[in-house]
Formats: sequence, C-alpha cells, structure tokens
Amino acid sequence: MPRKPNILLIMDDQHRYDFLGVEQPAVATPHLDALAAAGTRFTHCCVNAPVCAPSRISLATGLHSWRLGCLDNHCYLPARVPTYYQRLRDGGYQVASVGKLDLAKPAGFNGRQGRRACNFRWGFTDPLEAEGKMHAGRAAEPVGPYGHQLQQAGLWDAFRQDYAARSQAGWIKGASHDSALPEAWHSDSWIGQQAVRWLDRAARDAPWHLFVSFVGPHDPFDPPAAWADRYRERALPPAIPDAREDKPAWIRRRRLGLSDAEVAWTRRQYCANVSLIDHWIGQMRAALAARGLEEHTYILFASDHGEMLGDHGLYTKSVAYEGALRVPLIVAGPDLPQGQLCASLAELADLNPTICELAGLPYAGSELDALDARSLLPSVRDVAAGHRRNVLAQLRNFAALRTETHKLIVNYNEAPELYDLVADPSETQNLAAQQPDLAAMLASELRARTLEGAGRR
Repeated sequence: MPRKPNILLIMDDQHRYDFLGVEQPAVATPHLDALAAAGTRFTHCCVNAPVCAPSRISLATGLHSWRLGCLDNHCYLPARVPTYYQRLRDGGYQVASVGKLDLAKPAGFNGRQGRRACNFRWGFTDPLEAEGKMHAGRAAEPVGPYGHQLQQAGLWDAFRQDYAARSQAGWIKGASHDSALPEAWHSDSWIGQQAVRWLDRAARDAPWHLFVSFVGPHDPFDPPAAWADRYRERALPPAIPDAREDKPAWIRRRRLGLSDAEVAWTRRQYCANVSLIDHWIGQMRAALAARGLEEHTYILFASDHGEMLGDHGLYTKSVAYEGALRVPLIVAGPDLPQGQLCASLAELADLNPTICELAGLPYAGSELDALDARSLLPSVRDVAAGHRRNVLAQLRNFAALRTETHKLIVNYNEAPELYDLVADPSETQNLAAQQPDLAAMLASELRARTLEGAGRR
C-alpha cells in the first residue's frame, strides 16, 4: 500500500479574495494563477471571524470560534480542544510549521527558535513559529526567531526604528512606504526562505504536513523597493466610495479619509507584497518539483481574512463586508480535478476536515466532538454538487449571515444591515428598513447556525 500523501498548506495574512491575477490582471500572481489552473479555486470562501486569532483557531479546530469564547485577538486556542494538527501527528505525519500561527496571540513571546512548548501541544512536531511583523516591530527587543535573526544580521535597529515611525503614523496613512530592509530580510522573504529550506530536506519515506504562514500582505504595506517599483504607475481598480451614510456609526468612525491618490498608493503597495508572496509560492513548488515530490503532494492556499483596502473608506479587517470576509481558496494535487471554479459558498474552517480527508484520517472522533466545518472534497470532485447554503461570521460586536444572494449583518446596539449581493455587490444600499421580512428570515437562519451542535458542547 502506498504511503500517505504529503500536504502543503500555504496561508497569507489579510489577502482579499479579488487580488489575484485570475480575478484582475493588474495584480501579478503567476504562481497562484498556475496553482488555480492545476486545481479547484473556490470563488466564495468566507472566514468565520474576520480577524487573525479567531479565524486561525477556527481553522485549527474545525469549530466556530465563538463556541470557544474567541471573538477577538485576545484569545488562546483552548488546550482541551483537538486540532487537525494533532490528528495528522497521531496518524503518522510529521507536522511542521513555518511562519505565523496566532493560536496564543496574547502570549507575546515566540521564543528564539520558534519552538514553544505549546507548539508541540497543538500537534506540531517540527515548528518554526515566527512573530507577525507588527508584533516584531513594536517590541523593544526581539520576541521571536525573525527578530533575533535580524539582530544577528545587524538589521534590528533599522527595522525597529522604521516600525516605530509607521506605528506613530497609524500604520496606513503615511506609513505605507517601502521596506527599510534588504529584500532577503523582508519578513515574507524570510518566511519563504525557511519554507524552501524545509522542503529541500523534507522526508521522502514518511508523510508530512507543512503549514507555511506568511505575515503579509497585512499592513503596514511595506514591500521591498524592487517589488514596489513594479507597481509605481500601475492602474488598479478603485476602492468602493464611502459617501453613503447608512452604515452604522461604528463603521463611519473607522473611516480614514484618505484621498484617492493615497488609496491608490496603498493598493499598489499591497499588490507588491502579494506579488512577493506569490514569488515564494513559486519557489516552494519548484523545490517540490526538484525532488520529485509534487506528484505526491496536495497543495492548498488560503488567507485568514481579507483587507478592506479603502472600500467604504475602511482599512484592515474586523468588519463583515466582502473585502474583509472573502478570501482566496485553492485546492490542488494528485488525482484531483484541474482548472475548476467552484462558486459554492465555503468557510475557511472547512479546510480542517478537507486536509484530514486528504490524509485518509477521521476528522471527528465521535458525535461529541463533531465539527462545524465540512470537507470541501465532495465539491472539488463535483463542483455542481454545492457545499453550503450560507456562511456565518461573528466577532464581538456583530454577527453576519451570507447566502448566495444576500447578506445580513446584525450589529449589536446598532441598526442591522441587509445587502442584495446580486443587485448591489459593492454593498452600498442598506435594505434592512425596506425589506424587514427578508431581514427577519435571515436573522432566524443566523440564530439557527449559531445554535448548531449546542447540545453537544
């Protein structure tokens, strides 16, 4: 019997669904485009919590993060809850990580080698947990392997001073300039190099799962100059205007008020960082091919949440609009169909049972630990089969239900929002007051989703 397949999961941070070359040619992502051509690209994948830690905890556990009390970045993956990393480890896999995990985000220290005790408890056998670039740049001293290596290379002070200036400017406006570091020492270049080195020595005689997690294109938008130069004059689609005043007050307070030129600049810088990450994805695929491992390796790509990037005057995430909620998702590998688009609704956490199924392992030990996530493989094998009727996202101040045609956002202590995504894909016309019956029906579906499995937990 042949051994189990290898599984490479590549994730980046804050990559919105439509900033891929296959969505808009102005964004150069040839390697992601090639990966999409080699597999199935899900065009309507949404995250269950559009912020880092809750989203990644949902992926690790296959559970909606609010079941675990995780509704913002100040949360930990509970030790009592199984992860898919543990399932793979217990099924005979070497389970490695390179880059950001964010499963214990408030802890603040990733260790000089990125090998904390909690990494092994979560199921990793070969971890290299790097700190996020904001995390690194705001610290007075190095707090993880990336910062320590910058210090050893004599680059820590330049990096720290640059990030202090970006922080003082507010991370976006006046802070989206090129990296102060040589390209090889940019955070995503560093992660890409570590991933390629791991693949260069990856086992041939035993299965492995490598989770590579880039820290870009998360703000601040700080690509290396050589990559930023590719976009200096490039025309990109404009942001959705922020003129409407029927958004909730908490949304209106978040608007940054950047000029059209400033928004265009941030979008170009963001794209440059996306292209840098795409380059390293190409390097990883080349490393697999050089060792003859590509035909025995599944490759999956996704992001933990999107980025508003000026839409409605907003930046970053933590809102339920399409720019923050939807992410790229690609599933490719041996014996899977190629060149497919799947328009079915999917949730990022669905990767949890998908990866276990690819590994030939059970992903729920019993009904008592049944997952909220569902394997994507039936939809990969038959894109017409459908996957979900709706997707659900929740953070501390809102819950949202998205169907194929509509989205309801229940804002706590503020008026709800209802959007017709067919007639108004930019989410500019709030219909909650005009269509109360539809809003009430979707609210009922939202309550049903949040109560799924409650009696078993």
